[in-house]
Amino acid sequence: MKTIYYYQTFVGLNKLLTHIEDIDVIIISSLHFGKEDNLPYIHLNDNKLDDKIFNNLWLETHKAAVQNTTIMLMMGGAGGAYNELFSDFKTYYPLLKKLLYDKPWIRGIDLDIEEKVKIQNVQLLINQLISDFGESFIITMAPVASSLMTDGGSMGGFNYKKLYNSKEGKYIKWFNTQCYNSFSVDTYNTIIKNGYPPEKIIMGMESGQFNKNNFNEAIEIVKELNNKYNNFGGVYDWEYLNAPPNKDDPSIWAMLMRTNTLKLKLKKK
Repeated sequence: MKTIYYYQTFVGLNKLLTHIEDIDVIIISSLHFGKEDNLPYIHLNDNKLDDKIFNNLWLETHKAAVQNTTIMLMMGGAGGAYNELFSDFKTYYPLLKKLLYDKPWIRGIDLDIEEKVKIQNVQLLINQLISDFGESFIITMAPVASSLMTDGGSMGGFNYKKLYNSKEGKYIKWFNTQCYNSFSVDTYNTIIKNGYPPEKIIMGMESGQFNKNNFNEAIEIVKELNNKYNNFGGVYDWEYLNAPPNKDDPSIWAMLMRTNTLKLKLKKK
């Protein structure tokens, strides 16, 4: 079972680094493309990658990577990225490629597609990443839960089942599934019944849904799923800044998820 943080508000990871073994993946968010003075750029949120405000981010995530935490980058989300990327792939993609070469401790890309794109372009991007970085490079996607519960459309306008069943589907390591307002056993079960293997499905919560008073409900949901599925994919939180249940120490989320599920596994043995 994986524990994953999305990390967009860069408040510092000092507390998490004291027990980094409790988190498997940190996904830095989020990359966008565009033009400024007619020159193409790749930005992390609203800033250039070499902006000094990111100095501590790169330092801390490198420290985490050295201690076996997987570091990834999320691309897209509500701010977009893909229409710009696919409008001039030969211009924008090399900016992403350079970023990944310059920061080799970043081991993967999470594709959060929330704008209409052609499935062929998604396949193009996946194939290009694998061609440049090899099959060990981690490619994940971040669909909303309903896109996996049924085989209709998605926020990206394409069918995830069709993508998953294509030859590119084997390169999707897992889905960071946005179960916001639907974080439940039923949601997860429905996705599995729709043909997705449990090890491919990470169940995502939004920090604001839980607090110190009801966080135990989230723990119990994860416990139940981890007990039901031996290969349960895991859980993520959007985002680290205010991960429940302790607003003063978001790293506690990972510790509680890890320790509670580990106890459960030990009991099963």
